Amino acid sequence: MITRETIDKVFETARVEEVIGDFVQLKRAGSNYKGLSPFSDERSPSFMVSPVKQIWKDFSSGKGGSVVTFLMEHEHFTYPEAIRFLANKYNIEIEETETSQEDKIEANEKESMYLVSEFAKTYFHDTLLNSEEGKAIGLSYFKERGFTNETIAKFGLGYSPETWDAFTKQALSKGYQLEFLKKVGLTIAREDGKHFDRFKGRVMFPIQSLSGRNLGFGGRILNNDKKAAKYLNSPESDIYHKSKVLYGIFHAKQAIAKQNNCYLVEGYTDVIQLHQAGIENVVASSGTALTPDQIRLINRLTKNITVLFDGDAAGLRASVRGIDLILEEGMNVKVCTFPDGDDPDSFARKNSYEDLVLYLENNAKDFIQFKASLLMDEANNDPIKKADLIRDMVVSISKIPDRIKREIYIQETARIMDISEQVLLNTLAQLVQKDISEAGKKLKQEQKAFEVVKNEPLFQQEKVNIVYELERKIIEMLLLYGSQEADFDDFILKANEDGEMIEEKETNTVKVHQRIYLSLQEDEVELANPLFKEIYNDLIAYYNQNEHFNIEQYLMQLSIEHSQMVTDILMLEEKELLHNWETKHIYVKTKIQNVSQYVSETIVSLREFLINKLIMDLMNNYSSEEENDLEELKSTINDYNKLKVNLTNKIGRIRSTYL
Repeated sequence: MITRETIDKVFETARVEEVIGDFVQLKRAGSNYKGLSPFSDERSPSFMVSPVKQIWKDFSSGKGGSVVTFLMEHEHFTYPEAIRFLANKYNIEIEETETSQEDKIEANEKESMYLVSEFAKTYFHDTLLNSEEGKAIGLSYFKERGFTNETIAKFGLGYSPETWDAFTKQALSKGYQLEFLKKVGLTIAREDGKHFDRFKGRVMFPIQSLSGRNLGFGGRILNNDKKAAKYLNSPESDIYHKSKVLYGIFHAKQAIAKQNNCYLVEGYTDVIQLHQAGIENVVASSGTALTPDQIRLINRLTKNITVLFDGDAAGLRASVRGIDLILEEGMNVKVCTFPDGDDPDSFARKNSYEDLVLYLENNAKDFIQFKASLLMDEANNDPIKKADLIRDMVVSISKIPDRIKREIYIQETARIMDISEQVLLNTLAQLVQKDISEAGKKLKQEQKAFEVVKNEPLFQQEKVNIVYELERKIIEMLLLYGSQEADFDDFILKANEDGEMIEEKETNTVKVHQRIYLSLQEDEVELANPLFKEIYNDLIAYYNQNEHFNIEQYLMQLSIEHSQMVTDILMLEEKELLHNWETKHIYVKTKIQNVSQYVSETIVSLREFLINKLIMDLMNNYSSEEENDLEELKSTINDYNKLKVNLTNKIGRIRSTYL
């Protein structure tokens, strides 16, 4: 169990903008940062990070919290895992008490799978470096590929022995359960109860997540067994979904964000060789055809992809299919091919870093130029084939969401193919209209529902929940101003010289959280919203135990649900920055000029609302025909109305009723 001292040190050291910046491309927005949501598919930024408050908020999904909460949400870490990740990132030594056997047993299933996968990575790497078989076969292969010791260590490359169950026996002897070895696909069990290693006799390529967690493996066979697949990947599991993973993303993420470009290749060795050569912003699609989820993973880091392929026809055709998917995600794509007989791996081995960079810069073509040069050879002056080629190029352009980009590419295509721009625009319009028509059919039912709602009378629309808004304001004041001192006016009944009771104003300086607590206690008011009530009680308890409010320390003790609500309130001001109102000459008020007035008005508004509710309840429940009862009701309501006037007069303004 990690000690409190270690957790405190992690929170003191970790910077939310640095940690999140490893996963999301962030851009300055005043004193904050903004970027695309890592939790939803969007093209306009709704994700905000506040370095001052050390919190983040994703306005598209509603998620938010501290740096630890982000790791728990994005990487699905447990709380201890997030702390360990941050401690490792900032070189903080972890102090912990000994984990009991009971705690180990209670580890959830997914965590057990991660532990098994991490053990396998260590085992395969150790076997490669320290066993005679591993050095003779596996290490020799990697050395022949030109990989250095540093590269082998960095990518955790390994070797699985030729013996049928060498890994499984070792894992079981170390206490790892067969159930989880099978679930992650490292061990295959037969019906007769026997089991064997999936990756027997293969060199191993660990596949890591964006945060560095080991998800699965790719294994390459080295013998000439024609019945066995050359490459074998881990099967799908609760921790490994190959369509959502990119090989090398953990080692490439910082370089991708820094270079604002991502090189996309086909194989594991392509990634490793380019990385070793100095081109670190490179990933591979893990032995699968490129998927939208993989493209979105890159989109969090950059808008630019350069696809690298060798000159074989199959590879080039695959690149064409992937291009349309990339364009659909609103990204910019270029393609670079290597000379005949070369792939990214072999080309990187032959050339220096400088020559490699120069080649990539000079030979990366825009996708239109690439498609034209690729398919023109096939057309071979055949007018029918040329027409099909042009249509193929327009189909790709139709995938681009941005209309301005579409028109620019149409102009470029017209120039390259020597064809009328108007003809291309007409073809594009037909394709776009077809897409819209197909999408329209899917939305037909939703449109009907919308028409029903749209035609409903205005008075049937849901009213604003006044209590919710007022209680939210109370939480907001506690979070933003709870530890501040302010001058509050109180009216005390005192006897004058003539013995008459009069109200006399008295100004007291107290902390905001004390004023709010005493005011609600005086009226015996409890917050109606269960979530607000829990947060309110947490905040009051926190202020009673701590002299000053520390947002990072406070967020540490909150559940994810509470954390999301708190950051939503704290980041409300930052949310307005996403709209760039200033560019439209609209200036948003960002600070409360008079805290005491704000607190007093909110408390009085809540009191007014509750008084109005009491009056309405009295009127709705009145059913007696007795004249005395009616007079008593009128008198009670009159007293309540006088109380409302008295309340609003005390803060210098008459409030409008909410009912």
